[in-house]
Amino acid sequence: MFIDEVIITVKAGNGGDGAATFRREKHIQFGGPDGGDGGRGGDVRFIADPNINTLVDFKFKKKFQAENGGNGAKKRCFGKNGEDLIIKVPVGTQVRDYESGKLLLDMNVPGVTRVFLRGGKGGFGNEKFKNSIRRAPKMAEKGREGAEVKVKLELKLLADVALVGYPSVGKSSFINKVSSAKSKVGAYHFTTLEPKLGVIRLAEGRSFVIADIPGLIEGASEGVGLGDKFLRHIERCKMIYHIVDVSGIEGRDPIEDYNKINEELNKFSKKLADKKQIVLANKMDLLWETEKYEEFKKYVEKDGFKVYPISVILGEGIKEVINETYTILEKIEREPLEEEESIIEVIKSQKSDKAPFIVTELEEGVYQVEGSMVDGVLAKYVITYDEESVITFVHMLKNLGLEEALREAGVQDGDTIRIIDVEFDYVD
Repeated sequence: MFIDEVIITVKAGNGGDGAATFRREKHIQFGGPDGGDGGRGGDVRFIADPNINTLVDFKFKKKFQAENGGNGAKKRCFGKNGEDLIIKVPVGTQVRDYESGKLLLDMNVPGVTRVFLRGGKGGFGNEKFKNSIRRAPKMAEKGREGAEVKVKLELKLLADVALVGYPSVGKSSFINKVSSAKSKVGAYHFTTLEPKLGVIRLAEGRSFVIADIPGLIEGASEGVGLGDKFLRHIERCKMIYHIVDVSGIEGRDPIEDYNKINEELNKFSKKLADKKQIVLANKMDLLWETEKYEEFKKYVEKDGFKVYPISVILGEGIKEVINETYTILEKIEREPLEEEESIIEVIKSQKSDKAPFIVTELEEGVYQVEGSMVDGVLAKYVITYDEESVITFVHMLKNLGLEEALREAGVQDGDTIRIIDVEFDYVD
């Protein structure tokens, strides 16, 4: 089954929490803090695997998560680092942010592994908070949460040459003739229901890759037939084979077919329409009026494209086309790829715009405090809710601007302030 587009969610591993423990041994009356740090969460990595040619493995599993880091423990024991998650995708897969459509990774080089999301950093144990003033800190740091992103995987085949043309003009027969690809052939429209790659070998060390794209029809760029689903597979190619049934045996006019296919390419992508084209006038063995071919050839050449008369069935004219193609491809550089966006910047832009402090009067003289600053401190530190820990927690928020926010909200001396499960009286 050929699947070239899927939506999945990937998440890096969370960092482990640091431990808030104290040394407890016989004959040692005042053991100091000995909480170890949490382990780092696992990374998410993508690898371009040349042995895979479809995204079918993602059809049923939609969430992928790296391993979380282990929590720290007493006696300065550090938590275990989480294992990285390796996601194998076909060469040519693009990883895009689902919400914005921005390109985050382009897996276009076989065998290359790219880091997509870094695992969360492990939290410090309470030993790291010890100083000359605070000799026995009861606070430890929470591990950082691993980033989670919803992405769209799009497979774009990496071919040097793309075959385009109306259905049943001989594209599948052509690729079968010149390569080891086994495209289905039949005397009806849309015989090819999925793109296929074939390797054309001229001699040792001389070869190129050709893609057989399902037949296009008028309106393909807007999704009619099988068009827009497959047009993106030829965006990366260096040049195009435009195959036309010059015999008109099915009642269609070759010039009209040629124009309509080029119109669809132009509507889908101007860059695609401007690629180098070789026009293959197929089914010459069925053409009885050579004037018809000469008329077609003259019309196409005014666009600057060269026309090759061929018969795929008889194998005539194909060798010349293949040799000429290899010469042309050596002179064409693959176009620069779309620029990748920073995953960090994309994640930042999607974060909540929650206010730093949100002060709400629950009843007369009682205020609830919420906001991004509260969330941030709670996400970073392990609060044990003993007196020292709570005082440290409130002082952190004060340094971040809590006092100014309370005054702006009209809090008076003696009013009750509630933050999560902590309550205290406000003293101006």
